[in-house]
Amino acid sequence: MEKNNDSNNRNRNFPPKKDGGKDQHAVNERIRAREVRLVGDNVEQGVYSLHDALRIAEEQELDLVEISPNAVPPVCRVIDYQKFLYQQKKRLKEQKAKSTKVVVKEIRFGPQTDDHDYNFKLKHAKGFLEEGAKVKAYVFFKGRSILFKEQGEVLLLRFANDLEEYGKVEQMPLLEGKRMIIMLSPKKK
Repeated sequence: MEKNNDSNNRNRNFPPKKDGGKDQHAVNERIRAREVRLVGDNVEQGVYSLHDALRIAEEQELDLVEISPNAVPPVCRVIDYQKFLYQQKKRLKEQKAKSTKVVVKEIRFGPQTDDHDYNFKLKHAKGFLEEGAKVKAYVFFKGRSILFKEQGEVLLLRFANDLEEYGKVEQMPLLEGKRMIIMLSPKKK
């Protein structure tokens, strides 16, 4: 019986993978161009026929992967395809971990909010800003209370002034329909 040597019997035709609709790279015999620009660590860079590029990859027991299919001629790299996919996935995971998610907390006032409610909501807003969340404070005008627009604006400006040491005003009070909105973002430490 013949021993099954993994390096000689490598599966060179990888099945097409679908990652959320993204096109995967063309590998080895799936590459359709006649000529390719070859790049890689252990190869002499230049333009080769597809047959020669595949032979070079085969000699090194690696895969020919189409990196930039839209270039003329397409750019291919001689690498281990599974290792390449693993590194790409790892890079994406690192990028995702580094990205920050912006949290927006909302605080609602009425045009005639009394001092106790105001101080209670102010305390919560301070906590949100210290945690690094943005605060969207708004005065909601019901019915005829829209007549007290100025009162609502004064309330929001007072709110922004009281939070001056915790956050900065991103958007001044703005009337949108029945709401007057102000945005505050946390100050960087």
